[in-house]
Amino acid sequence: MRKLSSLRFALFCAAALAVASCSPRQSSTAANAQRPLSEGQLYGSTIGGAFELTSTDGETVRWTDFDGKWRMVYFGYAYCPDVCPFDVQRMMLGYNAFAAKNPRLAEDVVPIFITIDPERDTPQVIADFTENFSDDLVGLTGTQEQIDVAADAFAVYRKKREVSENGGYLMDHTNIGYLMARDGEPVALLSVDKSGETVAQELATWVR
Repeated sequence: MRKLSSLRFALFCAAALAVASCSPRQSSTAANAQRPLSEGQLYGSTIGGAFELTSTDGETVRWTDFDGKWRMVYFGYAYCPDVCPFDVQRMMLGYNAFAAKNPRLAEDVVPIFITIDPERDTPQVIADFTENFSDDLVGLTGTQEQIDVAADAFAVYRKKREVSENGGYLMDHTNIGYLMARDGEPVALLSVDKSGETVAQELATWVR
């Protein structure tokens, strides 16, 4: 049976400790050896769910399009000045390190970046952002309603800060990396706030 939504609530409440425009969260150290999926922090929880978003090519992308693939999911925004770029960089360094040692398994792992700021993050803006890290990174945007559905499914806290005189603004949000299994079910958190090496170790622990 899946865990009650208490874990979802706990993750949402933990936003105070993981707000991207403030300071990164603390994460547990990844194990070096593979472990049963049932030992994953998110295993059996209600994190994740169906969504319909837009790719950098303007095509419709659904959560089910990734069925059969492991998914690394991160919510952020392209205009983030200091946290999202480093988190995504560590996520992709981890993916690349894992791929170097496990090329066949890596073919079944999809890194995904989903914006929480669709007002500014058009498909082209997201394309420019993801291209800074890897051609393997899938960038997704959508309408505000579509983004809300996706973010709520992953219990992502997000809040738009006050708009400056020149129209700019920051977004507070949870900076958490999620690892989802081939069936789209949640397995574990990824330590995107630590190092690429740690993320690679975590992938090696769970992906099979």
